[in-house]
Amino acid sequence: MMEHSMTDPNPSAAPLARFDITADSINRVVAVFYRQVRAHPVLGPVFAAHVEDWPEHEEKIARFWRNAILRERCYNGNPMRLHVSRPDVKPEHFLIWLGLFHEVLQSELGAQTARQWGALADRIGEGFRAGVVSMRQPKDAPPKLF
Repeated sequence: MMEHSMTDPNPSAAPLARFDITADSINRVVAVFYRQVRAHPVLGPVFAAHVEDWPEHEEKIARFWRNAILRERCYNGNPMRLHVSRPDVKPEHFLIWLGLFHEVLQSELGAQTARQWGALADRIGEGFRAGVVSMRQPKDAPPKLF
């Protein structure tokens, strides 16, 4: 399914949206992504250890993305704290997560929208990865730069 281009007005897009996408498209991407996460040999077990209610988790993450992209102000949480507090969430998992997420974006969205959302996901994922590394190291240790 192709998204509207940036020049094609989309009456369902929020006026302050970062790019042109609908809430329904965000929800669909999240559902497809987590279906693949559950089957993933590395990510699946990590998520299964923490997610008890998949529909609730997917709705929460869809709200996160609708907040980040459409600026709906519908998400309330601290995802950095959650990721840091779970020792089985490793910094290298974020690269795997992003690779899978990009695959889903490319299969579910038009090229421009997939690139735009992917760039946002890369910034957020790198922030989480760096936060996990930084917050888990001893306070007097030199910073890890990669």
